[in-house]
Amino acid sequence: MNKIFPQGAVNGNVATEIKSLPGGKGAQACVTPANRTGFLCHDQRTCIPASGVCDSFRTCAHGEDEDEGLCRDVPQSLPSFLVAHCGDPTFWIYSDQRCDGINSCGDCSDELSPVTMCPSCGPGWWRCTPTVFKYCDCIPRSLCRDHVQHCSDWSDEYSCPGP
Repeated sequence: MNKIFPQGAVNGNVATEIKSLPGGKGAQACVTPANRTGFLCHDQRTCIPASGVCDSFRTCAHGEDEDEGLCRDVPQSLPSFLVAHCGDPTFWIYSDQRCDGINSCGDCSDELSPVTMCPSCGPGWWRCTPTVFKYCDCIPRSLCRDHVQHCSDWSDEYSCPGP
């Protein structure tokens, strides 16, 4: 079941900005089944991932995730709970792309603690210094023992137990 927060609140903290949507409803945060920040549709049941907002696909039944007012000047027009800023302030990502193991900012600022408070590599990951730009300090275990170097020390081929 999705967690629904009061209007403009995420993780118990009230957002500094509440965006009004057509019909007088404000944008509300929710937590997706994958435990990611989401956007609550007007039906008050459907929670779509933050990155599903303004992606040119109407996911909410009434299309409020693609509303012109919401998507007019992305990211400025988006509620703050949908946006995460990168180390370089000229770059941004959707908030559900933070702490997902993928280097979405290009400088790993969306993945590395203490700035992001991301948890350490989970059980499906292997900690190493990746050779692939896509990852920051872990690689998916599915890449272990695949006869391709993904870690600078080759630990993905010789030490990692695999998936």
